[in-house]
Amino acid sequence: MDEKVANYLGDPQPKLLRSTRKTLKFLRGAYSAGVPGMMSKPSTDLLANSGGFSFHYGCPNPALRDIASWILTSGQEKPRRIAKLIPALWKRHGQEDLVVVGLLLANMSEEELGVSPWMALIHMFGKQEPLGALLEIGEEMKRGGHEIPDDAWLAAMAGQSSLWHQVAVLFASLRTEGSGEIRGLITTAPAGGELFERIRNRLLSQEN
Repeated sequence: MDEKVANYLGDPQPKLLRSTRKTLKFLRGAYSAGVPGMMSKPSTDLLANSGGFSFHYGCPNPALRDIASWILTSGQEKPRRIAKLIPALWKRHGQEDLVVVGLLLANMSEEELGVSPWMALIHMFGKQEPLGALLEIGEEMKRGGHEIPDDAWLAAMAGQSSLWHQVAVLFASLRTEGSGEIRGLITTAPAGGELFERIRNRLLSQEN
């Protein structure tokens, strides 16, 4: 564990998780502690309403994994407190917040969350979201042992909104068995940026 992050976090604090507001404030301090060197001032020039983040400290992923592990340990006796924290982190929408959300979802069960991790994730989406971050969260959830949803689930998801349609394609790209049965979902997805179109083209080329 990063020494500065470890010193800041200290021992697990189950009582802290009783207050979502206090926990959010505490975690922002943890992100700052994890930033290398003097880079401690967050960047706020990426606005949430343009599909970016509300802040970005630059805390590296290993430190964020330590922070997520600390949260999971603090809430292991009462996982519903973590489940309550997850949407609050998403709503705040810092870059580090979204990474931590992915790590928490990857390491929690449907019983602990009260809903499947995939459902918990998609129901937090706003009108716009950073697709690259969502892809990374999906990859983390897959590594955590959560099976990628099937064709019917993805098709139903795609019918809800343009964003959900695009994210359904991203989720399909994480499956190892191919996506031939949902070619229509892939081809009809709204146009996206460079990352999205690269993924779409790769999926379609796999069928040829």
